[in-house]
Parts: sequence; structure tokens; C-alpha cells
Amino acid sequence: MASKAILEVCAFNIQSAIIAEKAGAARVELCDNPVEGGTTPSYGTIKQTRKSISILLYPIIRPRSGNYLYDDNELEIIRQDILMCKELGCNGISVGVQKIDGEIDIALLKQIVEWAYPMGVTCNRAFDATPDPFKALEDIIIAGCERILTSGQKTAAPDAGEILQQLVQQAGDRIIIMSGAGIKSTNIEKLMQQSGAKEYHGSARKAIANPMMFANPLVTDFGNVYIADEEEVRKIISFM
Repeated sequence: MASKAILEVCAFNIQSAIIAEKAGAARVELCDNPVEGGTTPSYGTIKQTRKSISILLYPIIRPRSGNYLYDDNELEIIRQDILMCKELGCNGISVGVQKIDGEIDIALLKQIVEWAYPMGVTCNRAFDATPDPFKALEDIIIAGCERILTSGQKTAAPDAGEILQQLVQQAGDRIIIMSGAGIKSTNIEKLMQQSGAKEYHGSARKAIANPMMFANPLVTDFGNVYIADEEEVRKIISFM
């Protein structure tokens, strides 16, 4: 029987990307910097991940955290990173751009889609920072993106089932609505019933213990390593 939906795993390292493929995910959004919502991974990370997995690979193109209003230098960084992804054989990218009033920058997003071609383009959660999601949906369609990653403008997608359903209905066959943020095996079934979306996005991540035999207790700013939980990914996919 054909699956009702697919899962994209947000992977913050190569290990998570490999786990995602092993567990049955359809696509990986490869990111760095999980604490601030994901930024562009390094050349080496993208290259080695592309060599290590065969499923679809969409690195996030986001030169910094914060908003999605970029200056000329940042736009050139975005352009160069898109070219890098194309050269490394990625299938697409995840990106978002806004104007100062918060609306989607249609002209700039259209330019990014042209830079990325023939790769696909997902508009990321810049969409969730817009003042009117229903207008933003139309703007993103005009720009030529193939999907929108959204939590329905809530902190977590499971809190926005009704809004996501409205977005799915408005989108029709023109663009894919991918529900993401806060997705777990304990809420995915209800979210699927509420939203009617065919694609979902989650990290299923967990912090792993430091394996080092020695750790200086006076130095605590190393951060954590997060990795996809294979069992949780499999559980989520089991509902699809």
C-alpha cells in the first residue's frame, strides 16, 4: 500500500542524515547550529553527507540566525552557497527571504529559485514570520518554490492543525505544504488527520552523552551534540 505521507528529517550532522536514511526518511534537510534554528552547513559537511546518503538532500541556506532580511553581502553568500550545493549534487535547498515589513520578498525569492535551478527550493520557516500566511503562500507560489515548511505560524505544528488544513486546501496541487516543528511519534497521527498534509518535517533529535574520558568541569561552553533518534524516526514513519 502506498504511503499516505513522507517524512523529511532535519539533520544537524552527518550521523543524523545517515540515521534518517536507515530509518526510512524520504529526504534530509541538512543544517548546522540547532540552538538557533539552523544555519548553512559547511562545504565539507555537505560534500561528505552527499557521498554517504542516497535519499534527497536539501541543505538549508541561511548565513546567520535571526531574521530573513539580508544585505548585499549576505545575498552574495547565499548565491555562492547555492552554487556550492548545485556543484555537490544536492537535490534542492531550503531558504527564505523577507522584506522589512515581514512579507515574503517575491522578487528576491524568484531570483534564488533561478540560481538554484535545476535544484528544487523549499521556502523555510521564514513563512512563519510573515504577517499573513495566506498571502505569503500565494507569494511563494509566484516565486516558484516547490514546497513550504511551516508550523502554521505556531511554535509547534501540532498546535496549528486547523491553520495547516486551511493552507493545504488553499495550496491544492500548486505547492506542497510540509508541516514541521514539534513533531513526535505521539502527535503525528492526530496532526495528519487534522492537517491533511502529505509531507512532514522533524528532527527527532536527542542530546548524546559526551564520550570523552576527561572533561574539564570548569569549562562548560562546549554545547551539546544532537543526533536523530533512529527509533523515534521509525515510529513517526510507521504512521505514514
